[in-house]
Amino acid sequence: MRASWTTPGQDANRRFGIPQAETHGDPERLRQVVVNLLSNALRHTPPGGRIDVRTSVEGEHVVLEVLDTGPGIAAEDLAHVFERFYRGAGAEASSGSSIGLAVAAELVAAHDGTIQARNLPEGGAAFTVRLPAS
Repeated sequence: MRASWTTPGQDANRRFGIPQAETHGDPERLRQVVVNLLSNALRHTPPGGRIDVRTSVEGEHVVLEVLDTGPGIAAEDLAHVFERFYRGAGAEASSGSSIGLAVAAELVAAHDGTIQARNLPEGGAAFTVRLPAS
């Protein structure tokens, strides 16, 4: 990945720590998962905010995390963020189509993985993808 997915005023950090870990899957579909998560983070991170992308290995899984310093996800919306066309509180200010996270979740599931969303204690949202390591 290149820094081309940043926008002015946003700080994007990449820390890739996978030591020769691999997962099997369709590279185009897995790239779409990453693009959708980054697009979501960029859309919700204000100028001066920060987006972190982290990778690691946890047991038998390759893990990708996208964390941002945006407003986070309203508690009532957290259980619905992966539903197609779901637009939570404040979504009227967003220009998204409301399918990116749903598509990411479907693609991750098709690769026998899981995706989770949570709010960070310090503010912002975190999305975690776990895929089987090969």
